[in-house]
Amino acid sequence: MASNVSEELFPRGSGILLHITSLSGRFGIGDLGPSAYAFVDYLEKAGQTYWQVLPLGPTGYADSPYQCLSAFAGNANLIGLENLEWLSEDDLRDAPAFPEHRVDYQAVNEYHNEKLSLAYQRYISKATSAQRNEFAVWCKNNRTWLDDYSVFAAMKAANGNNAWSNWAEGRDYTDTNAQVAARQTYAERIAEQRFRQWTFYTQWMALKRYANDHGISIIGDLPIFVAHDSADVWAHRDMFFMDEEGNPTVVAGVPPDYFSPTGQLWGNPLYRWWTDEAKQRKNEPLYAWWLKRVSVALEMFDYIRIDHFRGFHEYYEIPADHPTAEFGTWVDGPRDLFFDAIGPERKQRIIAEDLGANMEEVIRWRETLGMPGMCILQFAFDDNDSTFLPHNYKHLSVVYTGTHDNNTTVGWWHEEATEYQREHFQRYVGVGEIVWPAWEMIRLGMRSVARIFIVPMQDILGLGSSERMNTPGTSWGNWGWRCPADVVSGDPLNTPLSEMTELYGRLRKMPNNHESA
Repeated sequence: MASNVSEELFPRGSGILLHITSLSGRFGIGDLGPSAYAFVDYLEKAGQTYWQVLPLGPTGYADSPYQCLSAFAGNANLIGLENLEWLSEDDLRDAPAFPEHRVDYQAVNEYHNEKLSLAYQRYISKATSAQRNEFAVWCKNNRTWLDDYSVFAAMKAANGNNAWSNWAEGRDYTDTNAQVAARQTYAERIAEQRFRQWTFYTQWMALKRYANDHGISIIGDLPIFVAHDSADVWAHRDMFFMDEEGNPTVVAGVPPDYFSPTGQLWGNPLYRWWTDEAKQRKNEPLYAWWLKRVSVALEMFDYIRIDHFRGFHEYYEIPADHPTAEFGTWVDGPRDLFFDAIGPERKQRIIAEDLGANMEEVIRWRETLGMPGMCILQFAFDDNDSTFLPHNYKHLSVVYTGTHDNNTTVGWWHEEATEYQREHFQRYVGVGEIVWPAWEMIRLGMRSVARIFIVPMQDILGLGSSERMNTPGTSWGNWGWRCPADVVSGDPLNTPLSEMTELYGRLRKMPNNHESA
């Protein structure tokens, strides 16, 4: 099947990977307030085209955005408190002295819960009829996921934030009587959760409009799997391989690889995919849920990167009682059935994360779907035949120096790269001595034929391994990095970033009503 996705849907350009939590700000975590708008201005001045973020859902275990409490809901900690009309500056003067360079998630949760509850009470007493109507309409339009999530979040709070499988009551959401009782018991908490989601989405869509108006497209991130402790699994157990107690019987992960000698045991429950058309009709709820999920994501973002795209072709099934991922089994995924179901218009805005070992068949399949894949420069220098070397790229691809799972380029150069890799890198870039490894790597990506080049902010700043976002295979101490405040407020003009962007033909194409930087 030939590709039907035009390269013009992915304009040649470059951008920065910086998660919302990593922005600077007063309240312990990056949010959708002034620093987010300042970052859009920074991207615009630097001639960038893309801003890539990590998943925006409410985080659960180990604060990972890849283990969210919902595949649809937004993280209320990202709500810009300064942008809320229900809060005054006096209300925010008591903000603690949060760490500037790391997120203290426990302190952030406590403070934001307090202020968002205050904002909700102000809304109850002061909202205009027009605002109440807007809220009601939004809730109605999003009820397919909002109702489940708001009940789940309210009950989770009432159960000490324990995983739903450990709740004293309410574990079985299929019990109609229990649903009715929960909605009555927790009515006020449920209403507040809906308010928080409305507020988050309102702020996010305003930020997206601002970015688009300034020539910046946003790339979102859609993890293929969802967390066991999520509203999605709690409310739709029949879509997953679960036992009668609500525990997964098999879980997701990957076998031993570059990141871990024992593999990665992610622990996410696996979908009950059917892999032929007759059986697919028996599981229409799962396909309908996925269709809604992709549709919502493409309203929030201009493009979405599907994390672990391979799982639609084949996925690694690990018995739930195994302590590591060493002894799993590859199982066929839904393949074309899935992408036929979501349709060509949605498919053409998807970037496939197609990384990993033994991916040749998956990559060929991805190419028939017409989706760009990913290339990681840090993986390029094992040998001269590497598909990650720029001379082997295809136009319809997205290249990165590294992703959120990689070390920073400086950290890779000094701590992970072998002598052969450093020597190969040095010969490839044609520089006698590598003084600035991150900028040499950025130059390679910028001048490649790949339609899109994305660089993590840590590499632009030339930071070492202590500033990486995530170390796969570790559970704690990740996802906390924050960008120094003076970076985003600074002027990127006449820096290597803006110079390379212009030199290698990656200056963004501006809207007709906006002047070029």
